[in-house]
Amino acid sequence: PRQMVSVGNSGLLAAFALVGRSSAFLSHSSLRHAPRSFLSLHQLRMSSSDTPKRVLVPIGDGSEEIETTCLTDTLTRFGAQVVVASVMPDLLCTMSRGIKVMADVSIADAAEEDWDLVALPGGMPGAEHLRDSEALVELLKRQNGEGKLYGAVCASPAVVLGSHGLAPEGITSYPAPVFREALTNPVDDLVVVKGNMITSQGPGTSLKFALTLGEKLFGKEKADEIASQMLVER
Repeated sequence: PRQMVSVGNSGLLAAFALVGRSSAFLSHSSLRHAPRSFLSLHQLRMSSSDTPKRVLVPIGDGSEEIETTCLTDTLTRFGAQVVVASVMPDLLCTMSRGIKVMADVSIADAAEEDWDLVALPGGMPGAEHLRDSEALVELLKRQNGEGKLYGAVCASPAVVLGSHGLAPEGITSYPAPVFREALTNPVDDLVVVKGNMITSQGPGTSLKFALTLGEKLFGKEKADEIASQMLVER
């Protein structure tokens, strides 16, 4: 049977080890009874001294679930307020291996907000859905223009960033010719930092990708601490 994971409801997240992310926004009881539209606005706008950094993870049908989970879980461990936004007409997205993930908000709502980091998972055709989202593309361009962090992994560096003039020379992506040929002088490093943009290769490099994003937001000492807790060698 297919699994359904509601990224906004901590009661359904045990299988993905994401328990606790949504508790920074609303109680479990409130989540059960509040209207979805209320939850979206509340999650986006509520601030807390415990979650000073705001991270957006956009997804669509066909996005890669390992990469999505590595981003949301790892950056939550750092203390970031992580919000998942759907670029599809519905909040419920069917990921690349059939797992269903319920996003917190629509990309239209998310694009009206300010973010410390926008991080794109890969997966196909998920990356194509991200590429085709006008609201997301405008947000990424604004993020870049303001010198704020943005990142992409797997297919997304080529498919999303490369399609919209947001991929500088010498970044990385999933090591398949169709993606590498869309980039200028791509490199084979697992994670590449180019100014305010970070790229990585795929599901197996996603933990290091997320830790690098966390280091850019919270510093090396915190990143080393989180990596040690997760038994990840850096």
